[in-house]
Amino acid sequence: MTAIEVQGNPQTSRPRRSMGLFNNIKFFVLCHGMLQLAQLLVSGYLKGSITTIEKRYGFSSQKSGLLAAFNEVGNTVLIVFVSFFGSRVHRPRCIGIGAMIASVGVFLIALPHFISEKYMYTDFNSNTKDNSSGLCQSLNPEEESNQTCDQEKNDSHLGVYPVLLLGQLLLGIGGVPIQPFGISYIDDYAEKRNSPFYLGILFAITVIGPAFGYMMSSVLLRFYVDVDKMYSSSENKNLNNDDPRWVGAWWLGFLMAATLLLLTSLPYLFFPRKMSREEIIEAPVEPSTEKMMEDKKPKTDMMEEVSLAEFLKSFPKIVMRTLRNPIYLLVVLAQVNLAAMVAGLATFMGKFIERQFAQTVYFSNLMIGGLNIPSAMLGIMAGGVILRKLGLTVRSSAAMCTVAVFVSIMFAIPLLFIGCPTQSVSGINYNISSHQCSNACSCSDEAFNPVCGSDGVEFRSPCHAGCKTKIPNKEKNYTDCECVASIGSPGFALPGPCGNGCNNRLIPFMILSSFTCFVASLSHTTSFMMILRTVTPEDKSFALGIQFMLFRVLAFLPSPVLYGRAIDTACILWGKKCSKITSCRYYDLDLFRHRFLGLQIFFIFGGFVCFFLSFMVLRRTNSTQEQNEKMNNQTKSENSQEMKDAKQMISN
Repeated sequence: MTAIEVQGNPQTSRPRRSMGLFNNIKFFVLCHGMLQLAQLLVSGYLKGSITTIEKRYGFSSQKSGLLAAFNEVGNTVLIVFVSFFGSRVHRPRCIGIGAMIASVGVFLIALPHFISEKYMYTDFNSNTKDNSSGLCQSLNPEEESNQTCDQEKNDSHLGVYPVLLLGQLLLGIGGVPIQPFGISYIDDYAEKRNSPFYLGILFAITVIGPAFGYMMSSVLLRFYVDVDKMYSSSENKNLNNDDPRWVGAWWLGFLMAATLLLLTSLPYLFFPRKMSREEIIEAPVEPSTEKMMEDKKPKTDMMEEVSLAEFLKSFPKIVMRTLRNPIYLLVVLAQVNLAAMVAGLATFMGKFIERQFAQTVYFSNLMIGGLNIPSAMLGIMAGGVILRKLGLTVRSSAAMCTVAVFVSIMFAIPLLFIGCPTQSVSGINYNISSHQCSNACSCSDEAFNPVCGSDGVEFRSPCHAGCKTKIPNKEKNYTDCECVASIGSPGFALPGPCGNGCNNRLIPFMILSSFTCFVASLSHTTSFMMILRTVTPEDKSFALGIQFMLFRVLAFLPSPVLYGRAIDTACILWGKKCSKITSCRYYDLDLFRHRFLGLQIFFIFGGFVCFFLSFMVLRRTNSTQEQNEKMNNQTKSENSQEMKDAKQMISN
């Protein structure tokens, strides 16, 4: 009896040791929210600073889109394998190690700033106090251009783009286990009725991450990019942060975000592999997760013996078994369409606001982080609350998603007509023959220092405006401008672009786009719960893995590249640096708006079609089941009546 007691004491004391903060599913939800907050802070900051990186290193929008999406490459390769072995490994520990790898990748993204030369722009001159370059002069512009190219050694030779891609690749690899392991872990150990609420909170918290990223970029991009390399404040005295040549300190936010990501990964090393499940108040309708946990150990031992070759051989069968579920397939395709829309808008919405409404980079990011993303967060939370309060069935959830996406289409269509016309730029879309006026000035094709003429026409530089004199700290900064139309005396020009004079349209655009985000986000939590409730418990982790794989292959990876390509086709003047094409200087704003927002409506409509089809399939399935039940009941009643008649005959 004593031996039994001694043997039993460790077993009884072990749960007590594990009971505590790290055996609480609510604390896991909090930690997972903080980790995804940090992870998506990186994502939001990258998208908020992508146009700055594009300008700094001369990338096209398509190239910037590939950079923004490249973290999905490593993620796509590993996501299914990680999810397949999800219930067979220590999930919290894998999440923590992955987050550490991701933090290394983020540190690597900031590295190009430290291996690059100082940022060189038109009229940059750190050696002289009098900066009169860029005016109309009868000199050979190639001499200055060649000297500049020799001075900066061309950043492309330093391998900037490959380093950025490698950082993104590590960020994607490290982020593989975070979401699928976190969601399946919460769904396994949370009470069934609380699971949608927890996931709704989790999704809402993760939306705050990109919002913080945009807000942080709005603050940090006000600092000059080479703030750590300047020995005197006079080196960039000719630039202020609303100058089109301005480049902010994009690298600073990555250092901060990488540190936060590293710190939030540490608690995961202390969570147990298995956690005490929340108390169940009601008997679950679905197959019990507790039953799955009881059968887990023999399955784990069996799967651990499976070789990689056997796994790869069985992989297509498992994929086909999962994809044969029509509801799962349609809901995932609907989510893919909406994810493609979000990926493209998140990457280039800041650039759209900046160009379309003549705003600064930091103000555009402030609008996105302060208005659009909070609207999406409220929509996600509202969807989770509706799902929990009403106790929606899978069919009702499909109907809710269909209606929400349809209404969002109605809000999105008017956005196509709220925008600004392209400003008049001499020699590009206005007075095409004006370059003859500045031929005697020997203007460089690489010069970019926009000025606004007194006639309301914009010029690429004072030289292209034919300006011969610069008067510092005066209202008429550039004078004797021969190419500026004027009566009597030569015209003058002011530094900076002319703008398009329709800033008042920004407010209605942002309000309408925020409504679109809110309504479309109502389907987010609801559609996730549809997937969790339509697959078998043993396939839950794998089904989530396939879902996230399809997200990356069909949405997150190609969508920013597609949006970037569409934006590039609207360019009407490409920049040049050292005789190489760099980022776009001017866009056809009507074409930019129609193609950018047209893709948004296209993807929302695709999501609507898939949700509608899932609703129709569920409706047909339910009606078929009801008919079968009626027939079975009718058959049973007929059989019982026959039995009664037979008994009555026997008794007679």
